[in-house]
Amino acid sequence: MKYREEDYLQLSGLQHFAFCRRQWALIHIENQWLENLRTVEGELFHRRAHDPQQRERRGNLLILRGLPVACARLGVSGKCDVVEFHACADGVSIQGETGLWRPYPVEYKSGGAKAYQADALQLCAQAMCLEEMLCCAVPEGALFYGDTRRRVAVLFSEDLRNQVSAMLEEMHQLFRRGHTPRGKPSKSCNACSLKEVCLPSLMRGRDVRAYLAKAMEEEE
Repeated sequence: MKYREEDYLQLSGLQHFAFCRRQWALIHIENQWLENLRTVEGELFHRRAHDPQQRERRGNLLILRGLPVACARLGVSGKCDVVEFHACADGVSIQGETGLWRPYPVEYKSGGAKAYQADALQLCAQAMCLEEMLCCAVPEGALFYGDTRRRVAVLFSEDLRNQVSAMLEEMHQLFRRGHTPRGKPSKSCNACSLKEVCLPSLMRGRDVRAYLAKAMEEEE
């Protein structure tokens, strides 16, 4: 199955979805957004890495920033922070450059490595887009974390690719229905910029009318 371009979802939403399906729906279906310190730091960090005007050539290495990518099979589009192209005999040709090159996506994250796979899933989706666009294999990429100033290599295994495909299929289904799923309150909710919009405390099975009545009493 191939999606129409007007039905493409934002590639960056995959990370939101992996973190919390409700958070993704609030942002991408209901168009809700609030800033906090983490989102601002992340935006500034990405802005420095995302400058599409920067095109570097260092011998056998070509670096492109803010590269637009898309995949009709997955129905997704977005931008890669950085794509390194390494000169190799079995690579692909690039407009304006001589020789053959193999793409290597690098995603920049302002914080540190996370316990869940959200970052790796987003990076893998970028690789799958590059594969469809360039008709080549992209077996590996890297995540660069601002906290440690180090890279973490990511192998795009069959399992990781299957997770990307399954998540995007679920995202398309929810988007078509316009459905915002219920959340599962956890400690992670405290770090979410949408905490005041989501109201995770209402997800604990409490009666909504009782919650609102209590809130009104506290304001009096």
